[in-house]
Formats: sequence, C-alpha cells, structure tokens
Amino acid sequence: MRRSRHSRRYLRTITVTSGKGGVGKTNIVANLAISLQRQGRKVMIFDADLGLCNMDVLLGLSPRYNIQHVINGDKRLKDIVVKGPAGVLIVPASSGIEELTNLNEIQKLRLLEEFESLPGRIDYILIDTGAGISTNVTFFCLGAQEIIVVVTSEPTSLTDSYALIKILYTKYQEKNFKILINNVSGESEAKEVFRRLQLVTERFLNLSIDYLGFIPHDLSIQRAVKIQNPVLLRYPDSPSSRAFVDLAKRIDHTNDKKTVKGGLQFFFGNLLGAGENVGI
Repeated sequence: MRRSRHSRRYLRTITVTSGKGGVGKTNIVANLAISLQRQGRKVMIFDADLGLCNMDVLLGLSPRYNIQHVINGDKRLKDIVVKGPAGVLIVPASSGIEELTNLNEIQKLRLLEEFESLPGRIDYILIDTGAGISTNVTFFCLGAQEIIVVVTSEPTSLTDSYALIKILYTKYQEKNFKILINNVSGESEAKEVFRRLQLVTERFLNLSIDYLGFIPHDLSIQRAVKIQNPVLLRYPDSPSSRAFVDLAKRIDHTNDKKTVKGGLQFFFGNLLGAGENVGI
C-alpha cells in the first residue's frame, strides 16, 4: 500500500496495562495524557478496556458513538473521536473494541483508512487496556511500540504482573517492559516493589525490566475521581499531579525519533497485524 505524507509523521504508541484490575491504570493514562498535551504534544487515548468505558466515566464524558459504529461503516472515525480535558482526543471503546480482535479484510482496510484520514498530527497514542492476561490485552500490547506495566505493592499485583510479562515474553518474545509503581508512600517503597518484581523476572525468565518511576499515594486522586475530574486539573499542586508532570517529561525526553517512526496508518496496521501473532 502506498504511504501518504501523513505516514511519515513521528508517532509514539504506548500501551498501559496491568496484571490485575484496581491498580489505577486508567487514572494514570488520563493524567499522563493531559500532562503530555500540556507539554505541547498532541495526544490520543485509545480506550481498549473492553465494555467498561472506564475512561468515559473517569472524565465525565458521555460519547454518543464508539468504534463499533466505525467498524460497521455507520460513522467516520473523526465523528466518534471526542475531545477530553486539555484537548486530549479520545477514541471511545464501549463494546466495539472487542471486534478489533476478529475483523475481516474489509473492516481492517476501513479502519486503516479512517485512522489515516484523521486531520492534524498525533504525537502519542496511549492505549488503556483491560487488566489481566486475556487475548485482548495481549493484542494491544503487541500492537504498540512500548509497554508500561502498572504495579502496586499488593502481592496479587506483583504475581499477576509477573504472569502478564511471562506470557508476553515466553509466548510472543516481547522483551521490553517499563514498570510504573502506583500508590506507594515514596521512592523507597516504589523501588522495593520494583526490586521484588525484577528478582523473579531475572531469575525465572532471564529478563531485565526497566524502572519508569512511581506515582505516590495521594488522597487528592480519590477526591478527583469522585467528581470525575483529573487530579492534574483539580489539584495541580498535589504530590500525584507533580509526579504525573515529571513522568510525562521523563517519557517525552526518552523519545528517540530515529527509532520511533510511523504514522497512524503504521500504528493501526501493526496493531491489526498483532492479531495474527496471538492466533486471533
């Protein structure tokens, strides 16, 4: 397929996932997106948490359409994308995302064309997956350029995160994982949680994982969630908000344009191709 000029844009695609639910993954995606957007980057959130629409609820949005309407040919992608806080673009999930794991060739081509036709540049796509080791989670992990695994200090979070990493590594040869520790008292606890996960991955998988940082425990997050307003906007001076700003700067600083290339069409083509790798 001939690439248009849009395909030569630099684009960074990051899947944010977790071994278990309830670790704050969606909240992290929303606030990270806002922080990157405020730094002058154009960010799109791809809500891939099947059927739950947690991103919509978290941000107080009520989209009328979702990607199912695009798959069916009823709507254009530009018609379903909604603008969230700070101008972040959001592709609503609903139950439509589930269809991405079983598309025919016509549907694939339609989505490729729709993503390519979006106006303006996109610098980042942040993919908020479901939790666990389902086929759909694997699908989105393999489709993106980078994987961030959100982990907390809970033993179940550690064991389930290890299980996710193990499957992606042993079955699909994925070797690059960035670990973000959430809801901890400070850097000391965060590094201890990371060390525990690192020990088992090195011992049993002979795999090295990367420490990305941490988001501290902060009651401001709970208050912000209750009023469906991102903590970064509602409580900009809170410890967690400052951590999100630092995290965005750290992620953006490591963006190597020599190795991170491709436009929206490149990303979505890679994503759909991942379905073949996971036997979908």
